[in-house]
Amino acid sequence: MMIPKSQSISESVRHWVETLVVDLNLCPFARAELLKDRVRFTVSDATTEPQLLLDLQQELELLSSNEAIETTLLIHPYVLQDFDTYNQFLDQVDALSVQLDLEGIYQVASFHPDYQFAGTASDAAENYTNRAPYPILHLLREESLERAIAGYPGVEQIPERNIELLEGMGAEKMQALLRACFDSR
Repeated sequence: MMIPKSQSISESVRHWVETLVVDLNLCPFARAELLKDRVRFTVSDATTEPQLLLDLQQELELLSSNEAIETTLLIHPYVLQDFDTYNQFLDQVDALSVQLDLEGIYQVASFHPDYQFAGTASDAAENYTNRAPYPILHLLREESLERAIAGYPGVEQIPERNIELLEGMGAEKMQALLRACFDSR
């Protein structure tokens, strides 16, 4: 049986969440919501930035009306493939949040196959904390995030711990783990 393309894309991202984000504990808050099946994986068919903004708005509205969904990964494989363009697009994401009067209610985290932190080499292992199989806008409930952070001792050490872990694993190992997300289907 042929797997629909959006399903295989979603499965690749779910594999990434399970094996990198959760198993490596890059985000100590992700496991619980994944186990409770409160993470929505959705694939946008958008091929333009305005279409993606509309999909983002619809996902924010869905989150606002559905408490059963804790967080959404809006996967957009057909638009914003270039990391610099993607990074600039995040200003439009912030503007939409303000326009919809959702600033402080939702936060959008960014992930991209070519993610690169300012001041790092493109092949630095630490970039893999935000590298994903496809470009993703991760929609988080600000209130839930604040509760999780308040209940987690040493939250400010998470980025340093992640960098140390990934540098210890090395960029080649991280590349292999990311490539394996496509083999999971």
